[in-house]
Amino acid sequence: MALTSDILGSYRHPRVVLRRLIGDRREARILVYLMLGCGLIFVAQWPRLARAAHLDESVPLEALLAGALFAWVFVAPLVFYALAGLLSVILRLAGPVDAFALRLGLFWAVLASAPWLLLYGLAAGLIGPGTQSALLGLPAVISFVVVLVAGLRVTLERGVRATRDVRG
Repeated sequence: MALTSDILGSYRHPRVVLRRLIGDRREARILVYLMLGCGLIFVAQWPRLARAAHLDESVPLEALLAGALFAWVFVAPLVFYALAGLLSVILRLAGPVDAFALRLGLFWAVLASAPWLLLYGLAAGLIGPGTQSALLGLPAVISFVVVLVAGLRVTLERGVRATRDVRG
């Protein structure tokens, strides 16, 4: 399926989408998901940063964009890999864990919530900080959490299934 169809499907049936995506076990593919998600989140920052630069000219827009680029494209992927490792260690207490499925679930949650973050960034740039823009950020948080929890459930299911297969 197309990536956009999978993202939309993740809002309705995230575990079904994640189970299908696990079939292609290539680390490069899930790294692309993470980089696309981080890149879209970087783009979502542009309206807010443009507004901030316009209101306070002490820091130019180019400096704000450079900082956001560094944070979202270079640092955030490393942080998400570290978070995946930490989640893997924590989930091992509950049982066996498929680390690839865990990374896929986390990285897919980032990509699936990115369209909502684009909307939130646009609102933050146009109407500024406030209740309205905060409410538009809520679907991004909800979609991230729902897809992440679905990914964790799929990870634990796969770990239990792998243990059953090994034991016979």
